[in-house]
Amino acid sequence: MRINFFNDIYGERTESCEMERTIGFKERRYIEELRILTKSTAIDCVIDERFDRIIYVIRPGDMGLAIGKKGENIRRMEKVLGKKIEMVEYSESPDGFIANIFRPALIASVKRDESGRMSVVLQKRSDLGIAIGKGGANAEKARLLFRRFFGSELGEILSAGDGQ
Repeated sequence: MRINFFNDIYGERTESCEMERTIGFKERRYIEELRILTKSTAIDCVIDERFDRIIYVIRPGDMGLAIGKKGENIRRMEKVLGKKIEMVEYSESPDGFIANIFRPALIASVKRDESGRMSVVLQKRSDLGIAIGKGGANAEKARLLFRRFFGSELGEILSAGDGQ
């Protein structure tokens, strides 16, 4: 079943969510659990079995509600669901969305090559480890979400400076 998630669940329509995504039963259940426990709204949810985590894409402006005071909501969700919880704030622009995915690493620029792949250039070389993550977890999260929301591939993750 193909749905436009905003139209079917929340009765809202935005230009950014014109790309239709398939939302399964488990994803709907996890999104509803987030809404009940945190009073925040998730646009989408990705279950990443490889890294045993659930990645929520949160509506812009709801990130503080979703995280809770000192991360209390995330810890409660992890306890209830038994999986690691990660959250990314949605942005309509691809550059803004990529910046939100890699936060707290700072993005210098996002470049599109001739094949349509996006390459991310970080401001500091020291942020490269944060952007890639343990075992490539953050890089994989970026690839999953970017492909799902913008339909294109994420290429390389580079650093702008040598000794920064």
